[in-house]
Amino acid sequence: MKWLMLALGSAALIANAPAVAQSGSQSGSQPVHPSVLLKTSEGDIRVELYPEKAPKTVANFLDYVKAGQYSGTIFHRVIPGFMIQGGGYTQSFVEKPTRAPISLESHNGLKNTAGTIAMARTSDPNSATAQFFINTVDNANLDYPNPDGNGYAVFGKVTSGMDVVKRIEATPTTTRGPMSDVPQKPIVIQSATVVSK
Repeated sequence: MKWLMLALGSAALIANAPAVAQSGSQSGSQPVHPSVLLKTSEGDIRVELYPEKAPKTVANFLDYVKAGQYSGTIFHRVIPGFMIQGGGYTQSFVEKPTRAPISLESHNGLKNTAGTIAMARTSDPNSATAQFFINTVDNANLDYPNPDGNGYAVFGKVTSGMDVVKRIEATPTTTRGPMSDVPQKPIVIQSATVVSK
C-alpha cells in the first residue's frame, strides 16, 4: 500500500512538473524592451531597444526621445549599402544642443547587422550624444573591436518600417558645406515617441 501511495504521489509530481516549469519561465524573466516610433517625412520606423545589453545607451536615447530632441531633426547622412544617420541637425543644418557624451557600450554582444540601430560618435569612443544610425546592410566592420579597437554601440533594431529605411537609403544625395551624403530633399524626423508594444 505504501508503495502505491508513493507511486501515485510521484506521478502527481511528475504530471505537475511541466506546468511548474512553464509558469516559472513566464513569470517576469523576459527583459522589457521599450519601443520608439520615429515618424518621418518618408513614413514610420519603429525600433525595439535592448537595455539589458546597452543600459546607458538606451537610457540616453530614451531621455532624448522624451525631451523631444529628435522632433524636427533630419537624416543628414545617407550612404547606400551602409547606413542612414540622423538625430543631430535641424532642416537648416543647425546642430541641436546635447547633453554630455556617454561611455561606449559596443562590447555588448550585439552586432551591426541590417536593421540595427547604433550610436554615432567621433573618433573618440566615448563621444556619443544624440546622433544615431540605422544599418542598412550587415556592417561587421563596425562591430567591436573594429574599426578602431572600439566598435560602434548597437542598442536596438528596427521592428517595422524597414521599407522606409530602404527608401531613405535610396534617396539622391549631395554635398552641403563640409558635409557629403546629404539628402537633396530633407528627410525629417517629425517626432519620436515611446510606444507600447
